[in-house]
Amino acid sequence: MFGKILLPIAIGEDDVALEAIRTASTLAEAFNAQIRLINVASPIVVGSPLAVVPQALYEQVGVYEKSELQRLAATINRPAEGVSSVVRVGAVYPEILAEAEEWRADLIIVGAHKPSMATYLLGSSAAAIVRHAVCTVMVVRSDKKASLL
Repeated sequence: MFGKILLPIAIGEDDVALEAIRTASTLAEAFNAQIRLINVASPIVVGSPLAVVPQALYEQVGVYEKSELQRLAATINRPAEGVSSVVRVGAVYPEILAEAEEWRADLIIVGAHKPSMATYLLGSSAAAIVRHAVCTVMVVRSDKKASLL
């Protein structure tokens, strides 16, 4: 039923990520599925059209995120060839949806905070993914509340 599970991870939100990882691991074991962890890194935004950003800085975008995804992937009790990770650069939910389509994910498991005023004011990536995904989406709720910071 689910052969490919895409698992978006927000670096620094380990409480939320670990709940989603546990759920993905259980489903992957039941369906002998592959898991792909994804993080979307923010692009470099310059304040002036005349600003010069060194190429070395562009090359560093996503390096830390990739190492954190690999650390989290190591906690998944699946064969190494069944777990992969990818870092994309851009806006969160469009990049996650693009990866899901390109990788042909059957399921996206999204970790989410408990609703708070922050999610009502700003919306949430989880809600946007649920609304726009072409595959099944499961939201795994954490006990941690969303905040504006």
